[in-house]
Amino acid sequence: MTEKNINVPVLARVEGEGALDIQIRDNKLTKVNLRIFEPPRLFEKFLEGREPNEVIDAVARICGICPIAYQMSAAHALESIFDMHPHQWIRTMRRAFYCGEWIESHAIHIHMLAGPDFMGYPSALEMAKDHPEVVKNGMKIHGLGNELMSLFGKRGVHPVGACVGGFYFAPTPKDVKTMLEKLETHLPLAEKILEWTASLDLPQQKQDFTCVCLRHPDEYAINEGRIVSSKGLDIIIDDYEQHFQESQSPHSTALHSHLHGKPYLVGPLARVNLNYDLLPDVIKTKLKALDITFPSYNMFHSIIARAVEIYYAMLEAIRILRAYVYHDQPAVAMTPKASVGFGCTEAPRGLLWHRYETLNDGRIKKAKIVPPTSQNQARIEEDLRTYLENYGLHHDDEKLRFASEVVIRNYDPCISCSTHFLTLRVDR
Repeated sequence: MTEKNINVPVLARVEGEGALDIQIRDNKLTKVNLRIFEPPRLFEKFLEGREPNEVIDAVARICGICPIAYQMSAAHALESIFDMHPHQWIRTMRRAFYCGEWIESHAIHIHMLAGPDFMGYPSALEMAKDHPEVVKNGMKIHGLGNELMSLFGKRGVHPVGACVGGFYFAPTPKDVKTMLEKLETHLPLAEKILEWTASLDLPQQKQDFTCVCLRHPDEYAINEGRIVSSKGLDIIIDDYEQHFQESQSPHSTALHSHLHGKPYLVGPLARVNLNYDLLPDVIKTKLKALDITFPSYNMFHSIIARAVEIYYAMLEAIRILRAYVYHDQPAVAMTPKASVGFGCTEAPRGLLWHRYETLNDGRIKKAKIVPPTSQNQARIEEDLRTYLENYGLHHDDEKLRFASEVVIRNYDPCISCSTHFLTLRVDR
């Protein structure tokens, strides 16, 4: 009997800390454990007793890469409790605000995390030596996303401009004009990034997985919608817990999520697969010219889906800012009360669901937050099992470690967000 354990103790080029344990018996995988071992950060617990707008600032600290996602999901949940109805200007500006986060997050992942894997480099720094323009373009787009976030949030990291009911301030027309000009100037770079990702020599491996995301009838879903799946699910966000279940696994501090008992995928590939028809014609035409077809059930097409969403987010931000009109009431009034509310938006990495229970004065009695990475964890383990078996378990530990990292990084896991990651340990 051939027995081997492979341990990857530190997963490189991901946000957070984690590890992977693989057990091989008679050339078959008998265990695949993605270990998220960062200590629980207890965000849900220390939100208890906080006032509504304290929550908006606090949840932004859950993630330095996608703070807006946490702010918007929390704001929507609290507004539903307090029967608040932000006017159209707020809704539209929130969409532009969110576009900035998609742009900066996707750009970092494509160029600094996953891109080097598919180009055969150990790091973005090594890749930049041979492909400086690729990396420079990515960093320009990343910086642009941060500037767009700062336009509404006053800063790109842990923004402080959002509040329950809208924003603390409205950007000046002058600042909006400056931002718009930058977006228009750099739009061709977004098209180049899409072309570059489409040219990558990606592994060809189709799988059978369930996609889950928000769906809006009139727009590519970012900030609002119903929860849908590729297997026919179509529910309001309030009904999330009736269909999705979280469970604790002994090898992880992150909860595993399942849809009707099975793993599922959230994130850019799921969104493009289910909302492709709502993309602008210019993107569909470009994808057709590049011979890229969606829906795709090759997980490695996630990097192309991210490039699609960068292009889309820039086009959408341009559309919104071109029509910008200053508003002297960027927020609606809040009247706290005791009740239960739900919020769900599309973080760069996928569906982000919040549930809050409040006291009479609006302070938080109980909070529950389900981040994208914990929803993807079971799907990542399933993907690892399929990919490594097809790749060949006879490879040495170093090759198996690298192959495993490529699969995991492809999901752009945000490990810190998911704790409640590569050291690889292989047991042969």
